[in-house]
Amino acid sequence: MVNNAKKILITGGSGFIGSAVVRYIIEHTQHYVINIDKLSYAANLQSLAMVSNNSRYLFEKMDICNQQGLLRIFQQYQPHAVIHLAAESHVDNSITSPITFIESNIIGTFTLLEASRNYWCNLPEKDKAKFRFIHVSTDEVYGDLGSTEVCFTEVTPYSPSSPYSASKASSDHLVKAWYRTYGLPTIITHSTNNYGPFQHPEKLIPSVILKALAGKPISIYGNGSQVRDWIYVEDNAKALCTVLMDGKIGEIYNIGANNEYTNLDVVQIICSILDKLIPKHPHGIKQYQNLIQFMTDRPGHDFRYAIDSSKIQTQLGWKPQERFESGLRKTILWYLNNIGIQG
Repeated sequence: MVNNAKKILITGGSGFIGSAVVRYIIEHTQHYVINIDKLSYAANLQSLAMVSNNSRYLFEKMDICNQQGLLRIFQQYQPHAVIHLAAESHVDNSITSPITFIESNIIGTFTLLEASRNYWCNLPEKDKAKFRFIHVSTDEVYGDLGSTEVCFTEVTPYSPSSPYSASKASSDHLVKAWYRTYGLPTIITHSTNNYGPFQHPEKLIPSVILKALAGKPISIYGNGSQVRDWIYVEDNAKALCTVLMDGKIGEIYNIGANNEYTNLDVVQIICSILDKLIPKHPHGIKQYQNLIQFMTDRPGHDFRYAIDSSKIQTQLGWKPQERFESGLRKTILWYLNNIGIQG
């Protein structure tokens, strides 16, 4: 193993954000990755095809609720760090089937924390001091903001609105408790809405792209005035790796890109880009925005998310590189070239 190379255990590394983190580490560092993923419906092994044969990449199919399996993996691979990304994340699914979110996001995080603590407690002191547990959370734990309120900061009180965000808030509290009670060297991140290649089509941006190309109705909740902050997934992956290498134990870092748009704005921008890329519309459509229709809003729908990421920028030197419209154009072009492997 190369000097100073770390073995990084990543949970959920076959998911959308997880695979971007795996690709970044393998392609831009000398570190090793052990990817643990149970390969649920949202996993996509094709997102890791470009690194799957790399000698520094290892994969274990496993549910993080499997305590004995986790203990075996820690002992077998002796990781220097954990990046915990495994989670159920689709809000609509959390409303119809919350038990899955409780099991994965709360019980799974607890099981992983205990396996990590068991392993960490038995490390030599010099290795204990270097170990890190990065817990990847969401801005949705903060609830929502009014149109004129300041952005979420790392000290914003939690006020989750959905079973999904409540389960992530619960997992955050567990991580904080394991740091305060046991001294496990944890760091928490809160990322805003991600977009980019390989995202599962249940999410807004890929859903709109694929429906538009198929000439299907593009449904928007309510009047589409809900505001979201967007970050290109590769920028988020770099931020998470920056936190791993340079973040301070016990701290929280918000990760955003200052790209606030209403859902309707996002859909209209996608339609506008598609109008330019594919001017001869299939299915007899004059403009892609003609496919837009509005539907009854979902229960507990947060009005606005907005992240203040000044802490990670000033303290750790990370900054997003991708502008929203340029990242969105890259994303659309990727889907146009890769229809059939997006999720």
